[in-house]
Amino acid sequence: MIKALLKKIENKKINIGIVGLGYVGLPLAVEFAKAGFKVCGIDLNKTKVSKFNKGINYIPDVDTALFKKLVAKGRLKAYTSYSCIKDVDAISICVPTPLIKTKEPDMSYILDAANKLLKYLKPGKIVILESTTYPGTTEEVILPLLEERGFKVGKNIFLAFSPERVDPGNRDYKTKNTPKIVGGVTPHCLKVVKALYSKVINTVIPVSSSRSAEMVKLLENTFRAVNIGLVNEIAVMCDRLGIDVWEIIEAASTKPFGFMPFYPGPGLGGHCIPIDPHYLLWKLKTLDYKARFIELADDINTNMPHYIVTKISDTMNSMGKTIKNSTILILGMAYKKDTDDVRESPAIAIIDLLLKKGARVVCNDPFLNSNWKYAGVRNAKLTLQLLKKSACTVICTNHSSYDYKKIVKNSQLIIDTRNATKGIKNSNIVKL
Repeated sequence: MIKALLKKIENKKINIGIVGLGYVGLPLAVEFAKAGFKVCGIDLNKTKVSKFNKGINYIPDVDTALFKKLVAKGRLKAYTSYSCIKDVDAISICVPTPLIKTKEPDMSYILDAANKLLKYLKPGKIVILESTTYPGTTEEVILPLLEERGFKVGKNIFLAFSPERVDPGNRDYKTKNTPKIVGGVTPHCLKVVKALYSKVINTVIPVSSSRSAEMVKLLENTFRAVNIGLVNEIAVMCDRLGIDVWEIIEAASTKPFGFMPFYPGPGLGGHCIPIDPHYLLWKLKTLDYKARFIELADDINTNMPHYIVTKISDTMNSMGKTIKNSTILILGMAYKKDTDDVRESPAIAIIDLLLKKGARVVCNDPFLNSNWKYAGVRNAKLTLQLLKKSACTVICTNHSSYDYKKIVKNSQLIIDTRNATKGIKNSNIVKL
């Protein structure tokens, strides 16, 4: 069976199924279709599926013209039903993996997808989990479900984990040219999945097991979370010492070895970095191990929005103003520059805190729809009038399209959490 499957992969005679058509699934579907495979996409969001089938691109990192062309050619088709799985040979699961309120893994999306897939799975299929999760998920959650249905993994069905490495807004690294980690449950599983991804990804890197592949992803994002936590604490220290943290980082970055720059900000955002370390924390707690570095970094990063709001309050107080009943303008709702991704954005937490203090909050983000709202806070048009009437303008996300000189000139007070106003001299600028 494995020889026949490898031959079909080599000749691109297999059909691909992608479960979850978001920031991970849609770009992956496009790469497979572009390489000559026929792709069946599945998503429970009817609006998303409707847009998909009309060739309407909703992911900024995807080439809109290419997407529309592939849909028109019939290479890409989306469904809200899993029934199309009966006609595909390889399925990638790219569903969300959030946390519940207690910051423990929410496996419901993975379990729901796996159970629905099982209704249509037949021998000879490839199942790949891409959703970020704790080490052991593929073997402890997906594998037993397959075995209960009589499948023999590595013989008549092939199971692997390959972590997504999407970086929204990155102009240099997209799905195709970002190296792909692959870990199979068995050697045959690894061989098949490596062969498949090698048809669409420039570099495929095999590791010894699915558990190792799961850990790779968690290391990558925990590394970032811990180092961002460190530099956020350095920023607080520098503030107490009356030192410009941005100058310190820039100077330290001149060292050609032994230093990698990370930058402070109003908190962590996105679906990965604020969440993934908690998957590792949870798994280690089941093994009676306390990951102290991760917990400390999480505490620092989680409290950054509180720190920013305190800085807003203290600065306004020094000017004889209060947050209560004052108009506070938030610039940038996305968690990172030049994207529309507001998942876990620290700007959301800052708005919540300001509203609790009685502020009249307005926001602007050029990457969000004009109808976008959060907690009654609307995405307003950025005008000189809005800047001038706002008691404080908070730069939460340093979008490239903002005219920072004009913003500074027309604002009463600027709280710059991203060093967006670098090089602009004005006494109304207060930096993180």
